[in-house]
Amino acid sequence: MADIHSTDLLQQFASDNYSGICPEAWTAMEAANRGHVSAYGDDPWTAAAADAFREMFETECEVFFAFNGTAANSLVLASLCQSYHAVICCESAHVETDECGAPEFFSNGSKLLVVQSSDGKLTPAAIQEIATKRQDIHFPKPRAVTISQSTETGRVYTVEELRALSSACEQHGLRLHMDGARFANACASIGCSPAELTWRSGIDVLCFGGTKNGMAVGEAILFFNRKLAEDFDYRCKQAGQLSSKMRFLAAPWVGMLESGAWLRNAAHANACAFYLGDQLARIPGVQIVWPPEANAVFVSASDEILEGMHQRGWKFYTFIGGAARFMCSWDTDRERIDEFCRDLRLCAERTSMQAK
Repeated sequence: MADIHSTDLLQQFASDNYSGICPEAWTAMEAANRGHVSAYGDDPWTAAAADAFREMFETECEVFFAFNGTAANSLVLASLCQSYHAVICCESAHVETDECGAPEFFSNGSKLLVVQSSDGKLTPAAIQEIATKRQDIHFPKPRAVTISQSTETGRVYTVEELRALSSACEQHGLRLHMDGARFANACASIGCSPAELTWRSGIDVLCFGGTKNGMAVGEAILFFNRKLAEDFDYRCKQAGQLSSKMRFLAAPWVGMLESGAWLRNAAHANACAFYLGDQLARIPGVQIVWPPEANAVFVSASDEILEGMHQRGWKFYTFIGGAARFMCSWDTDRERIDEFCRDLRLCAERTSMQAK
């Protein structure tokens, strides 16, 4: 076996993708591993997961499962658009910055029309501006809007904000898609039900992320507007997203939803981020860029401070507006947060002394 050193297993704050599988998801996968069941989603685990989503969201929605968020988001946008259509999104949206052109690829060319936003949130005014800016045949026709909940900057859309976005979309004949890679964190943050944060606020389609919430792999795609789901199963198959052993994508959702772990995991990650943000705000030379609202903390600090942290073995990214991003997950340990903050304080103090 590979030589895995203990230092490689220490908790980091670079991404909530670094975490392992939570017990509830692991136990459900183990149970699904017993015996033989039908393939390609024709199994009791997939049916149970879909029913659990319908119960949780309090509506009869169409449910599909994909391996990852890139495929889920891209296939949904492709299903909402023809190749000559356009999708309105924030410039920091994951579909724009981190999916290697997948939305354009799967849609055969639908263009992303990006909106500048200081906090990563889309506004009705921005939708209005883009949707009406060009309406001639020489320009892609806006057809859909995609938002991230929570956003790539760690912000959370309120119910009122979502309803305002939905109203703007309805005014211009646009479909509203939600990239919910951290949808659970948004629910935990503002205490609203999944239904309130989606279809009751005008969301047509949600991609519900499981990977960052404690699962090994898998995203759920929920069409609240069921007419839009026509032939989506064929899209999944064509794109290589129809798992032959679908029960292993679906079973973790059964464990997560029926036990309530999806919300507990998110609440813990959020609480750790709030705690981390509070500790970081006390360190001279470190500024909180956006108040934590979910499980992300963004800070501004000098290159010397951040490089010092890298040299101490800490992993994190600095890719959104130059801010350093620190992510908490379902299994984040507060003692590890305290250790991180002690090192950051030492780096900040050393940098300050060297500058004098």
